[in-house]
Amino acid sequence: MRRVIQSQRKLGQVDIAQIEIDLRCRDEIPKVLHGLQYIYCNPGLREKVFEVLEELIPDRINPDNGRPGMDLWRVLVLGCVKLNCNWNYDKLHDIANNHKTLREMLGHGIADENYRYCLQILKDNVSLFTPEILDRLNQIVLEGGHSVLIGEKKRRIKIKW
Repeated sequence: MRRVIQSQRKLGQVDIAQIEIDLRCRDEIPKVLHGLQYIYCNPGLREKVFEVLEELIPDRINPDNGRPGMDLWRVLVLGCVKLNCNWNYDKLHDIANNHKTLREMLGHGIADENYRYCLQILKDNVSLFTPEILDRLNQIVLEGGHSVLIGEKKRRIKIKW
C-alpha cells in the first residue's frame, strides 16, 4: 500500500510550502528542493506529477492492502536529489538521515527526529525512480513553468495598456 503523500501533518512538521530554502547557497541541494517546493505548491502540476509517479507502483501491488510503503512524495524527493546531484546510495543515505532541510521536505518533524532510512529501503524505492521517469517529469514541470511565464507576460501587457 502506497500513499501519494501523507495528508495529516505530524507534531512539529513544517508545511512544505513554508520551508525556508537558502537560495544564496551555491550547492545543488537547495536548487533541487526549491523546484520540488514549486511542484508541491501548484496543485495542478502536482497532480500531473503524481499521475506519472503512480506508474512506479508495480502491478502486483494492491494499494488497499499490506504494509505502508514509502510515500510517492518521498520517492520523488529522494529520486530527484540522487539523480540531480549524481550521488550513489551511500551518499543519499547519509544526506537523507542528516540534512535538516531535506528531512523537512521529506515530511519529517520533531516527532520523527530519530527516524532513520535504511540503505536497502532507499535502494528498493529510489531505484524505481529512473532517468526516464525524471525526463517525463521534467517535461511536465517545463510546460508548467512556460504557462506561468506566458501568463505573467500577458498580465504585464494588459497592465501597460
